[in-house]
Amino acid sequence: MPQTHIRFDWAIKKLLRNKANYGVLAGFLSELLRKPITIQSILEGESNQQAEEDKLNRVDILAENDQGELILIEVQNSTEQDYFHRMLYGTSRLITDFLEKGEPYGNVKKVYSVNIVYFSLGQGDDYIYHGTLEFRGLHIEDRLGLSINQRKLFNIQDVYEVFPEYYVIKVNNFNEVAKDTLDEWIYFLKKSQIKDEFTAQGLAEAKENLLVDSLSEAERANYLRFMENRRYEISLIESSRSEGRLEGLEEGMEKGMKEGMEQGIQEGMEQGKQQEKVNIARLLKQQGTDLDTITAATGLTREEIEKL
Repeated sequence: MPQTHIRFDWAIKKLLRNKANYGVLAGFLSELLRKPITIQSILEGESNQQAEEDKLNRVDILAENDQGELILIEVQNSTEQDYFHRMLYGTSRLITDFLEKGEPYGNVKKVYSVNIVYFSLGQGDDYIYHGTLEFRGLHIEDRLGLSINQRKLFNIQDVYEVFPEYYVIKVNNFNEVAKDTLDEWIYFLKKSQIKDEFTAQGLAEAKENLLVDSLSEAERANYLRFMENRRYEISLIESSRSEGRLEGLEEGMEKGMKEGMEQGIQEGMEQGKQQEKVNIARLLKQQGTDLDTITAATGLTREEIEKL
């Protein structure tokens, strides 16, 4: 049985910012981006929270490689309906933050957005998605490319290299069968385990440096408390979902007896979904979560949440 390692999001918060552990992060990014990555520095991410009592299930880390490219890695545990919008905001902010006033647009830094999500984001059954931007002709459907001069001037070969690139890893969709070295990393992200036969870049360093047993007594206590908080929050959300479904189904069954079983059950399922949102919002509100976050997570309006 492989030894249990530290969860990647906690490692981002506590360990991977240390230069001694840059190899772990560089290995993961090299496998994902399919090119050699060397971490030059770790910059401050926008939303990373250091306090142990934080309840927001989000953590990020911003790395700059030796080519001056920016790589934002974000781990999101809980459902966030506007997460795609957040991805766009994150890359847009980096572009503006790292272009000095008066600099030419040609100095805009290349940005990669790597999103590791543990919830069902959008619709899609794969577990790794890659998004780039390209321009297609409306009439002859040709692809807009760079001129020879632009290629020489900016040292790139295609238009998409100017724009941010997005990666989405839907960890829960992974079937735990590692077919290549990138899958070995996804296995680690899902199971916090590294098999002896794994050879992916960075996993040897992770195997040595990210063991739970290698933590100091204080760090281990903090990590165990973090994991307990995660389990508790997942339990609360799952309980709320179950209660919402049951309440909606009961109402639907009663109505179905009067107006027709099929229509009643359908309406009950819809009511259950709404009740599920209400239950989750109520729990998050009790924990002190801000209204904007609750709105994003449940889809309820501020007015609806304030009445809870």
